[in-house]
Amino acid sequence: MAKEELPGVLILDIGGTHGVLEDLAALLKEHFCLITMKEFLENKKEMSKKIHSVFVFECRPTIDRELLESLPNLKVIGNSGVGVDHLDLNMISNFGVKVTNTPHAVADPTADIGVALMLASARRLVEGNVLN
Repeated sequence: MAKEELPGVLILDIGGTHGVLEDLAALLKEHFCLITMKEFLENKKEMSKKIHSVFVFECRPTIDRELLESLPNLKVIGNSGVGVDHLDLNMISNFGVKVTNTPHAVADPTADIGVALMLASARRLVEGNVLN
């Protein structure tokens, strides 16, 4: 499938402080045409028609009414985190757009860290690691 035929996905950026991790971007590029927010803002008229999805990574880009109104072909917002508290689900659904997330993606690592912290506290590992 040629790049032009792939569905467009709006992302904030690739790499940097707030962008999608480069390894994740490489995976996404196999299935989607990635459009950064900068590219979108530079050519809204053309790019808005190509975007069918928005990939929200670390609560970015911000999904507001102005963005939704500018994306006539938007079908889904994919959130890479567990919660969707940062998204106005009622407003988004009024545009006929679906929202997805990854509710179980970090369940095991979170439990692992919790148990590790409890063990470290009970065994006073942090205190024992301090060099005098």
